[in-house]
Amino acid sequence: MRCSLVFHAPEPHEVGHQPSPEVIEEMQKLMSDYADALYSAGVFVAAEMLEPQAKTTTITRRGGCVVIEDGPFAATKEALAGVFVIDVESRDAALAWAEKFPGTSYGVVEVRAAAVSYIDGHWVQP
Repeated sequence: MRCSLVFHAPEPHEVGHQPSPEVIEEMQKLMSDYADALYSAGVFVAAEMLEPQAKTTTITRRGGCVVIEDGPFAATKEALAGVFVIDVESRDAALAWAEKFPGTSYGVVEVRAAAVSYIDGHWVQP
């Protein structure tokens, strides 16, 4: 079963300060160790850590017109910060991996099973 571990975290300006280079370096090491553990366990599919919301561009097509705007779709205290896609045998296994996610020390991980996945050129339902 494919699951996305959807990571939400406060934007640095929302917390009132930018993390120090040492804190950033430590979190990068923890995230690398986490990704390595997923890979070693054979459940890793993909991972992306995203740029801050301020660098977002939103595209919509409403009323027949394409509208391109700078900034996120919605202003929230916690922003989408990253996504890890894993392929595990059960929901419990996905939750066990989510519990180990390093970012839960300052953010939230949402566990969502895939309804359909595009794999090797085909849509596949679990």
